[in-house]
Amino acid sequence: MNASLRDRYDLAFTLYPYARSSDQDSASPVRHPVVIVGGGPVGLAAALDLGRMGVPVVVLDDHEGVGAGSRAICFAKRTLEICQRMEAAKPMLDKGIVWNIGKVFHDAGLLYEFNLLPEDGHRFPAFINLQQPYFEKFLYDAIRTEQAKGAPIQIRGKNRVDAMSTEADHSLLDISTPDGGYQIKADWIIACDGAGSPIRSMLGLDFEGRVFQDNFLIADVRMTAPFPTERWFWFEPHFKSGDSALLHKQPDDIWRIDFQLGWEIDREKELCPKNVRARVDAMLGPDIDYELVWTSIYTFQCRRMAKFRHENVIFAGDSAHQVSPFGARGANSGIQDVDNLCWKLKMVLDGSAPERLLDSYHTERAHGADENILNSTRSTDFITPKSDISKLFRNAVLSLSADHAFARPLVNSGRLSVPCVYDGSQLNTADALPDAPMRARPGAPCPDAPLGDGFVLDRLSKGFSLLGINTQIASDEPLHSISVTSKSAPDIAVRYLGDAQTGVYLIRPDQHVAGRWPTYDAQSISRALAMATAQEARDG
Repeated sequence: MNASLRDRYDLAFTLYPYARSSDQDSASPVRHPVVIVGGGPVGLAAALDLGRMGVPVVVLDDHEGVGAGSRAICFAKRTLEICQRMEAAKPMLDKGIVWNIGKVFHDAGLLYEFNLLPEDGHRFPAFINLQQPYFEKFLYDAIRTEQAKGAPIQIRGKNRVDAMSTEADHSLLDISTPDGGYQIKADWIIACDGAGSPIRSMLGLDFEGRVFQDNFLIADVRMTAPFPTERWFWFEPHFKSGDSALLHKQPDDIWRIDFQLGWEIDREKELCPKNVRARVDAMLGPDIDYELVWTSIYTFQCRRMAKFRHENVIFAGDSAHQVSPFGARGANSGIQDVDNLCWKLKMVLDGSAPERLLDSYHTERAHGADENILNSTRSTDFITPKSDISKLFRNAVLSLSADHAFARPLVNSGRLSVPCVYDGSQLNTADALPDAPMRARPGAPCPDAPLGDGFVLDRLSKGFSLLGINTQIASDEPLHSISVTSKSAPDIAVRYLGDAQTGVYLIRPDQHVAGRWPTYDAQSISRALAMATAQEARDG
């Protein structure tokens, strides 16, 4: 962040100030089941999810809360559904700026607009815009609520991990604090320590992938402006402030503006407030009064680790993978990492699943990372053509899209984050309900839909669940079960049955579909459950 703006941005929260822990006074290192390194959105979400399941967890963070600057701002529907499961979503939705509509411009002309959630009957919108510090604070507030109920969550600010050694069945961490150093042992470590992950470096690991030769300027401004709460993106904008530009509204009358700068730039010069204001002035015009509150420059990076699990150390969020900001995939994919990992780790710790279940965390989330990297790379190549031929093709697509709908899917101003479908996962059972909609196929996150005075996702358990539609589930079935009819829940029938008449769904703790069948079959469900917990291998 530009130092001259540092004191003018008020989004900084001291959440967990340093306090001496009993571990620091122990004669020998205390051993913990799970230690999370990093207190950002991914680390806090992991602590909240595990703590709510009764897993003792210690979070080590080298800061004492949330730093200044909005950073991530776009949080997707699936992220809000995950946070709802953890009882943290309401303040996010209350504070966030709701949006479903986006518009794409070329030069001064509107090419087209799109609606990311045209369908009714959903609890959450396609996206909210919410500054990352608020997102983290609301996660922390939920942690405090769970701690008051007895959840075994510890968060230690100003506890920096300086070294790590791995033994046969645990790791030893060297930690520095304002009171000096101490050590603890960890059965499992979840590394949520960001793109520059010290834990990754301590293991001698690195990313694989691409760094794109382009730079983008973030300018967060405070203003009261007559623009709607939509995502506006310009290719070759008429205001000449960059090769592309993006405008988004955030809470507190803060607006996020991105300008594409090119590769060979003087960063210090570009971050000079006078030069930033010149770009913003050209974009907004002379009649809009505003205040600069945050500036930063970033490059596009599409990279990931070769493996997300290394023995008892598991990487999540930016420590495991990086994508370009366009498309809102960074924080959203990190929360999906947590959603995928924590129930599996809980089952392994309980002894109700073999340790190889954790191998599916890498398989499924690496699939998600590869999908994000592919979409991010395509976005980057379209936004920043690398040759005259590429630019000619890009501009031809833009020209056609103004009048021809067939060209619009080819326009890529940052394909926006959608939840990953774990197609091909070893935890899936072969689809036995082919007439049902693809969006509810094995591996997909469950589509939400109204049910009674709530939503179907609210009715799922913390473990595995069965959903029966227009058919009966045996009364002695030990799994948590929900039975509905097309008449009582028409949206569920549309989203889960399609052309099928009846259906039974086995749903994982992370609300992804493990298997589906036309009718209840105890033997098939038992085998699918064994597969979904890595206790039985899938044929082939």
